[in-house]
Amino acid sequence: MAAIGPLAALRVPALAKARLDRIGIQLYTVREELKKNVEGTLARLAQIGFKEVEFAGYPEGTAQSLRKMLDRLGLTAPSSHLGFSALRGDWDRHLDQAATLGQRYVVVPSVPDSQRRTLDDWKRVAALFNKGGETSKARGLQFAYHNHEGEFDPIGGKVPYDLLLAETDPQLVALELDLYWITKAGHDPLAYFAKWPGRFPMVHVKDMDATPRQVFTPLGRGTIDFARIFKQARQAGIKHYFYEQDEAEGSPLDAASVSYAYLKSLTF
Repeated sequence: MAAIGPLAALRVPALAKARLDRIGIQLYTVREELKKNVEGTLARLAQIGFKEVEFAGYPEGTAQSLRKMLDRLGLTAPSSHLGFSALRGDWDRHLDQAATLGQRYVVVPSVPDSQRRTLDDWKRVAALFNKGGETSKARGLQFAYHNHEGEFDPIGGKVPYDLLLAETDPQLVALELDLYWITKAGHDPLAYFAKWPGRFPMVHVKDMDATPRQVFTPLGRGTIDFARIFKQARQAGIKHYFYEQDEAEGSPLDAASVSYAYLKSLTF
C-alpha cells in the first residue's frame, strides 16, 4: 500500500499498522525559546526529530532568512497561523510571506469574541473566510481555520463550528482540527470526519491529563486516544500532524522530546 501524505502504511502482513513518518510541531509550544534564539531552538527541534514546523506568527527575521534557516536545518513549514485582523488588512503581504517560506496553508487560529456572539456573526465570519480562501487559492495557497473550545458552545441550539463547515466552500476553506479542544468541548473528532470527510488536512495533536481541570500534558501521558483518531486519517483527509502543548510544567523542549518519541512509536 502506498504511503499517503505522512502516513507510512506497511505492505504486509495483514496485521501491519500505520505509523507517522513526518511529525510536525506548532511553534507556539516553544515561543519563549524562539524569543531568545530562533535558529538554536529550530535546530534543537530538528535534532529531536521533527521534520515540519507550523509558525504562530513569525519570529524575528525576514521570510527569506527564515526560509534559508529552515533549509539549513532540513525543516519545512507547511503552514502558519495569522491573526484574524490580517483578513481585513494586509492579507496579500501575508500570502507573499507564506509563499516565500514554501507554505501550503495559511491558518486563522481564532475569531475575536466581539465578532462571534451570534449565529449571524458566524455567518459573516464564514463569508469572510470564503473571501480569504478565494484570494489564497488564486495565489496557490489553501486557507484554513483552527478551532478552540468555544466554537462548540451552542448558540440558539446550533453549534457554530457546524455552521462554519456548512457555510464555507470546501474548495476554499479547510479546517485544522485541534484534537484537545474538540475533546474538551465534549465532541468526538470521528463524528466530524464521518460527516465532513476530507475537510481536515491538518490536526493539532495535544493531550489532556486526567484531572478535573484537563490541563495540557505531554503526548502519551494523558487521556486522548490518538491511535483511534489517526485510524480515520484518510477519511478526514489529514496530511499534517502538529504536536502542540500550550503550557508545560518544565522545559517545553523536554516535553516536545517526550511527545515526539510517543508519536514516533505510535501505531494505528
